[in-house]
Amino acid sequence: MTLMQKFLGASAVLALTAGTAAADPAILFDLGGKFDKSFNESAYNGAERWATETGGSYAEVEIQSDAQREQAIRRFAESGANPIVMAGFSWATPLAEVAADYPDTKFAIIDMVVDAPNVRSVVFNEHEGSYLVGMMAAMASESGTVSFVGGMDIPLIRKFACGYAQGALAVNPDATVIANMTGTTPAAWNDPVKGSELTLAQISQGSDVVFAAAGGTGVGVLQTAADEDILSIGVDANQNYLHPGEVLTSMLKRVDNAVYEAFTQGTDLETGFNVMGVANEGVGYALDEFNAELVTADMQAAVDAAAASIAAGELVVHDYTADETCPALSF
Repeated sequence: MTLMQKFLGASAVLALTAGTAAADPAILFDLGGKFDKSFNESAYNGAERWATETGGSYAEVEIQSDAQREQAIRRFAESGANPIVMAGFSWATPLAEVAADYPDTKFAIIDMVVDAPNVRSVVFNEHEGSYLVGMMAAMASESGTVSFVGGMDIPLIRKFACGYAQGALAVNPDATVIANMTGTTPAAWNDPVKGSELTLAQISQGSDVVFAAAGGTGVGVLQTAADEDILSIGVDANQNYLHPGEVLTSMLKRVDNAVYEAFTQGTDLETGFNVMGVANEGVGYALDEFNAELVTADMQAAVDAAAASIAAGELVVHDYTADETCPALSF
């Protein structure tokens, strides 16, 4: 059961959170909304899983602008919500300002590190999961050209792109990998029309498999890929169901697990730095009834072997955020 459906301004938030029971957890979604079929929705699914299993209640908010971030954190903290989970790197700056003012409140932030004693920082090895789906893209491609559509042009999204390119080239050293970003502002996360345009441009260059890591923008990428009869790859949540038989796989980023674990630990939330990668099933690929006919036994065996090598530390996937270089791809 949720206690807050929309962020309507300071007075509305104060009124709505006034009824929040002490120590109920809360989740603050990023721009794009909780039903973006991607990152935010994965976070929502984690909160819902916790609520369903425990019968507990949680508070939530969908902000409409960056200006509302700090105020939202403070309102939840003042209402007694604990822990407070924030989905998205853009919460980092306001959280860094606010955390010390509420030392008895536990916070968790996904996709960024905030160094404070009452904060759990959850980051993902997106490059590892992207490597796996890059392998699948190259194995499924008939043209030898695969592509990537990112959302906002930031190091995190380049991390996806570089891992994807490295995986594709590991399978086919002669493959061509095309990468485009949607924009340089937060609006890039919610522009399916631009996502469609970029996909069409990539198809004109020969791409027959496209990977979208672009939030709500990715919906346009997957739709256009299906319309043009090429394969697509979803991200974060399992998006295979959106276009059955057209989505090769989805790069799973288990944001749902990060939220579920934080809610489960509650006021005893373990703070500090937390990394989720292939080794602890934080990232991976989706296989279900919607893409089973697209993923061959050879493809699955190759990808699973690579995943095992990554988990064992035998195969190291380049992490763009470590040094901001991308040997497998030029931007």
